[in-house]
Amino acid sequence: MKRITAIIKPFKLDEVREGLAGVGVTGLTVTDVKGFGRQKGHTELYRGAEYVVDFLPKIKVEVIVDDSACERCIEAIISAARTGKIGDGKIFVSDVEQVIRIRTGETGADAV
Repeated sequence: MKRITAIIKPFKLDEVREGLAGVGVTGLTVTDVKGFGRQKGHTELYRGAEYVVDFLPKIKVEVIVDDSACERCIEAIISAARTGKIGDGKIFVSDVEQVIRIRTGETGADAV
């Protein structure tokens, strides 16, 4: 099983959720996060004063999927989240050793 973690622009969340639902993902976790990559933040003007915004608002989307669905999920995220501009985000894929559904005790793919 794989954990797919995507850091995306906040306004792309609905499109990514719909894209993942379209490839069969039944659940996901969403977290509001802040960070920066190569763009290193940006400057803004507020009441005549310029200041630097180091950490930009992003959304972290996490899904756990069976190995066979991993590539379809990655493609769905990329097609939904891409704007073609700097700051579109990143996708990280890692192995998940075990999943257990607390309510029923199911394990593995059945628990997802």
